[in-house]
This record gives sequence, C-alpha cells and structure tokens, in this order.
Amino acid sequence: MQSHAEERALLKAIAAGDAKALERLFAHAQTRVFRFIMRIVRNQAVAEELLNEVFLSVWQSAHRYEGRSEPMTWMLSIAHNKTVSALRKKTEVLGIDDEIANNLVATEDTPDVAAQKHDKSAKIRACMLDLSPDHRAILDLVYYQEQSIAEVAEVLDIPENTVKTRMFYARKKLSELLRERGIDRGWP
Repeated sequence: MQSHAEERALLKAIAAGDAKALERLFAHAQTRVFRFIMRIVRNQAVAEELLNEVFLSVWQSAHRYEGRSEPMTWMLSIAHNKTVSALRKKTEVLGIDDEIANNLVATEDTPDVAAQKHDKSAKIRACMLDLSPDHRAILDLVYYQEQSIAEVAEVLDIPENTVKTRMFYARKKLSELLRERGIDRGWP
C-alpha cells in the first residue's frame, strides 16, 4: 500500500503529464474506487465505465489537486460525483451483480465460521441494497472505505452534521431491514 506522501507525489507527476504515474496510481487505487462505485450503482458494466471516467478525470484535473485532503478522499469525491451523475441519467433500474461483492474471509476462521460470516455478509449486503443511494454511499464511505466524518463530508460535498444525520438514519434503516429479515447483528 502506498503512503499518502507517495500518492501525493504521483498526483504531482500526473499533473506534469507522467502517464506512468497514472498507471501506478490506477494500479494502487482502482479496486477501492471500483468497490465504492459498485456498491452504489450495483452494476458491473456501469461501475467499470465510471471507474474509467474517474481516472480520466484524475488525469485531466490532477493539476487542480490542492492537497487539502488525502488523495484517496479526492478520488472518492470524483467517483461520487460521477456516480451521482450517472444515477441521475439512468431511467432504468440497475441490476445486482453478486459476483463482484467483496468475499474476503479471515484466514484464522474455521471453515464453519468462515461460511457463517460469508452468509451473514451476503445478507447484510442485500439489506444495504434496499437503502437509498445516499445512505449506501454514507455507509460505504465510513465502513468500507474507512473515511472520517470530515472526509465523507468532503467527498459528498455536504456539511459534517448532514453526514452524521444521514449516518444515523442509514444505520437505523439498515437495522430495521436486518431485524425484518431475522438477521442477528452479532458476528458471525
């Protein structure tokens, strides 16, 4: 994993026209950005297209990166804006591609515990799909992308208090959905 300083250096090189720096940044960040987009649009083809648009924007606007936020926060902000625009343009319901979902399993788990975790994780992801795109984005940024409230506010271009309010309602709604489906919130 690259440090924030290395990411900043890559953005500076990209701003100077270094295509190899873009390739290195893409190799480092593509999975994280793709998963963020995928959790919102729920369609692999759309997510791949948006991922390409995000990195095209990184190439075209790296010179505007001011360093006030971490590079990943800046890229996720671009991804969020592209994704919201795509959702606004879409008139059809986007499909779900479960094959793309993150299926990582802790290596210290027994096969039984790993299967239980995988099953519960799939059920939680299914419940998250029933949330609004705004609520999915908030939960994704906080729990999957590990962004702080301030970073989420920057990515979504909303006040921090709005992030907190949306987090409250997103967690509340997710909890209701889990309870309705008889899913215990404990782990595994």
